[in-house]
Amino acid sequence: MPKHNDLIKKIENKEAIIGIVGLGYVGLPLMLRYSEENFKVIGFDIDQTKVDNLNKGISPIKHLSGDDISKAIKTGFEATTDFSKISNVDAVILCIPTPLTKYREPDLSYIVKTMENISKYFKEGQVLSLESTTYPGTTREELAPRVEEHGFKVGENFYLIYSPEREDPGRKDFNTKTIPKVCGGFSSNCLAVGKKLYEVIIDTVVEVSSLETAEMTKLLENIHRAVNIGLVNEMKVVTDKMGIDIHEVIDAAATKPFGFVPYRPGPGLGGHCIPIDPFYLTWKARGYGVHTRFIELAGEVNSAMPDFVISKVNDALNDHGLSMKGSKVLLLGIAYKKNVDDMRESPSLEIIEKLQEKGAIVSYSDPYIPHMPKTRKYNFSLSSEELNSDNLSKYDCVILATDHDDFDYALIAKSSKILIDTRGKIKEN
Repeated sequence: MPKHNDLIKKIENKEAIIGIVGLGYVGLPLMLRYSEENFKVIGFDIDQTKVDNLNKGISPIKHLSGDDISKAIKTGFEATTDFSKISNVDAVILCIPTPLTKYREPDLSYIVKTMENISKYFKEGQVLSLESTTYPGTTREELAPRVEEHGFKVGENFYLIYSPEREDPGRKDFNTKTIPKVCGGFSSNCLAVGKKLYEVIIDTVVEVSSLETAEMTKLLENIHRAVNIGLVNEMKVVTDKMGIDIHEVIDAAATKPFGFVPYRPGPGLGGHCIPIDPFYLTWKARGYGVHTRFIELAGEVNSAMPDFVISKVNDALNDHGLSMKGSKVLLLGIAYKKNVDDMRESPSLEIIEKLQEKGAIVSYSDPYIPHMPKTRKYNFSLSSEELNSDNLSKYDCVILATDHDDFDYALIAKSSKILIDTRGKIKEN
């Protein structure tokens, strides 16, 4: 029977083959790190077009270069839709979505379906790591039984860990290598394997006592952000009524060298974590008879911000003798954060929908997203508009929703008839 020390030695000697399931914003940076350390990596995805492009050295993500993908191919990386190749790898790392249902309950269908596709190809001595954000208990309750139903004994001849992703696309000061990695195991043997799996590519691995602790750690990180963003969004609404610049207030408060962390308001929450993860905990907490009022209140505040933006647009148009219906509105930025091409859960999409429902004629401009793709919820069939003075002046109202560095803010301020700045980028002179 294979021992966990055998797998640890194989990883140490860089003889282990790494399998990464899900080649997106989490999976691809992880693949590149293993490739940089000369591990052979097999990447799995259900998107045949993405797989074909990756094998040609074409990156599906703007901030990851095709040159980096090509270098990985030279060290043995291959992408595939053939899940039977799971039997060829020593480590399986799951980087797959965990969205919410329309009732704001955890949707584990991607995890369940993935396990159905890959578990039949598991072999003795492998390690399985889940990186997707989820509620405490998921790895033990959902993954372990699906492993053991194929005849394995987790902790003895198959190893199971949870290690939450901490990617922040577009960030320059930290990267996959330098961001500490939290890891929890099903057993002590599992944890030892998991620690070795990640410490060969990441500077600091933080061991915790259980799978559930690691799962809860990820939720706390993102709930911390969601609650503080909710606070500053509510402050934005208050200061707006009072005629006070919230960004000036934040800048002043941030001069305090202790006890204050600056968060910035915006048009709403976006991305694959902050708008979703708090509801994983609130759902799980209800099973223990706990009502997470503080977290849910922050969610309500953040969810209301697109409506606040719509009200500001409506008031501004009224002040200029215009109706929302028939007005031409340009949205600047549909990515959920600046300098990335990621529009998952972007509040811009909800703002576009609400504007259209009120009869506005909506366009957008985003240098990172030239054509708006269809999502699970939206299908607007729009393409990015070029930003120049003539084009800007054609619109009755311009909304700055995402503060990309590529935008010419002086041009925007000068050429817009009405400008709604949700990010505090354009200061009045």
